[in-house]
Amino acid sequence: MRSFVPERREPGELFGPRFSLFADMLAVGLAAAVASLPLITAPTALAAAGAVLRRAIREDRPVTPREYVAEFRAYGLLRSLLAGVTVFAALTLVVLDLTLAGAGLPGARPVSWVLIALAAMGLVVALRAAADPEAARGWRPALRRAVTRSVADPAGCVLIAAAVGLCVAFLWMLPLLAPLLPGPLAFAITAVELRIEPPSDER
Repeated sequence: MRSFVPERREPGELFGPRFSLFADMLAVGLAAAVASLPLITAPTALAAAGAVLRRAIREDRPVTPREYVAEFRAYGLLRSLLAGVTVFAALTLVVLDLTLAGAGLPGARPVSWVLIALAAMGLVVALRAAADPEAARGWRPALRRAVTRSVADPAGCVLIAAAVGLCVAFLWMLPLLAPLLPGPLAFAITAVELRIEPPSDER
């Protein structure tokens, strides 16, 4: 697996590019957490974080707050609201189904496991769609491409699911980390997508 971050360090530079990227990741995570405060904007906030980090990795340059704001606004109010409503409607449906499945009905346990598996797969596909560099032009095409990538790259789906699981575990152990978690999650999803993409100079 190739490295996405160059190893060079400028004369007099205290920290290498890897530390700079780490700092950018945390800064983008904080920006995404603030943008997610209305909750319904969370999908767009995470997508914008992934797009900004993708460019930072591809072009080897620092992230600026203005760049994140511009990326977030590129999705438009209607697309942002549509994405948020769709995600929260899906989550509500899954929770209701799990509640009904756990009501002591016959076969409730197998149904619960199937619902959890479907919800996990749907979440991974949604996250891969958010990491699509063309997602700002339309969520539906991004979702179709995410499904195609998920089928072609099941290992990537496992890696994204593991990243989500780690974020949930960190949140459970230390809730104060919540404002920082969108950054590492967006970075992990972006790294998974970049590992199957050709370098920018080969496109």
